[in-house]
Amino acid sequence: MEEKQNKKDVKEKEIKNEPNFKTVVTNNPYNSKKIKNQSSFGKSVLLPFFSGVVGCAVVVGTCFGIPSIRSQILDSNTIVNPSSENSSSSGYVSQVSLENYSDTAVYAANKILPSIVGIKLEYTVNNTMLSMFGQPSASTATATGSGIIISEDGYILTNNHVISSDSSNSNLYYQVSEASKLTVTLFNDDTEYPATIVGKDEETDLAVIKIDKTGLAKAEFADSDSIKVGEFAMAVGNPMGMDSTVTCGIVSAVNREVTDSDGKTYTLIQTDAAINAGNSGGALVNSEGKVIGINTLKLEGEGIEGLGFAIPINSTTDITSQLIEYSKVKRPYIGLTGMDLDEETAKKYNLVVGIYVKSIEDFSSAEKAGIKPGDVIIEADGTKVSTMDDLNKIKNSHKIGDEMKIKVNRDGQERELTVTLGEQP
Repeated sequence: MEEKQNKKDVKEKEIKNEPNFKTVVTNNPYNSKKIKNQSSFGKSVLLPFFSGVVGCAVVVGTCFGIPSIRSQILDSNTIVNPSSENSSSSGYVSQVSLENYSDTAVYAANKILPSIVGIKLEYTVNNTMLSMFGQPSASTATATGSGIIISEDGYILTNNHVISSDSSNSNLYYQVSEASKLTVTLFNDDTEYPATIVGKDEETDLAVIKIDKTGLAKAEFADSDSIKVGEFAMAVGNPMGMDSTVTCGIVSAVNREVTDSDGKTYTLIQTDAAINAGNSGGALVNSEGKVIGINTLKLEGEGIEGLGFAIPINSTTDITSQLIEYSKVKRPYIGLTGMDLDEETAKKYNLVVGIYVKSIEDFSSAEKAGIKPGDVIIEADGTKVSTMDDLNKIKNSHKIGDEMKIKVNRDGQERELTVTLGEQP
């Protein structure tokens, strides 16, 4: 018996010393089974249950502790309008949704499309080389563009370059005639309505035309001075003759100075909404379908993409009113021609940086003020100027009849002269 007991003790010690064995072993098979079942239940049910409860509490607590996440959980069904009064002054919104973006685009398109027209211009082109050999040289050409209805009785705003086709477009090989036909098509209406030119302004590239029809859908204007970089923008027009085309993007920049192929500098809204040939004169609108600009040009070339520009609508209102009332824009006028002098040119001719006066028109404001050819204009209204653009910006901030202070350098001496601005002929 004693020998058997010793063997049993050895066996128990061996079991207890078994590595990684954590279950208490007894000789009672029932006790062993009971303990084993309790351990299995705890591992498979209780431990995962309590772990899940703790994990859930941590996640919920974290989510509701972070305002942006809490806002999305509580207001997940709320549609946020980027243009609503509840938006922060910084232009950011609390939530972005592709569904909301789509709804915004649909709303803006439906709002503006009835106010956009297609414009078609017909003119004659003569091939001068063919005419020299007695061959038929005349052919009819067409150009297309877009316009915005600005009154219910048929006034339409567009670009000057859309409706202009005259001898200024001629060259050595071709002679371009004045437009022989100008027509307008309305949204969802294939009828070509004859149009007349009310007035046009080459300096701002704006024009107003009119059709004999009433009850039109007048476009609604926004305040283009308050637009922000990054906000929604939609370009609407008739690119490549494809009527009622809309393209979406954002406002890429504001007050962007751009010089066109003719050397004219404009202050424009930049957008990445696609603008193509035929979009000119159409509208750039915000998320409410209100016009913020007139699509006017784009940059083209290898490696260039998404650089379109629009004339801010606020800058067109006075021009439009004058075109309708006077068929032209009345501007203040000095009456001189000048040449820009940079440092290099000024040093070469022993002059100062500024605007070299080349000529003075007879009986003009410049002549009456005492400005002479050879003077170099260095200041206007107390501001230094070095280019004709600088001078014109200051001049155009005045009205006809206003006085303008101009400082000139004449033979090395500075003189301040007072110019009473006349009307540009």
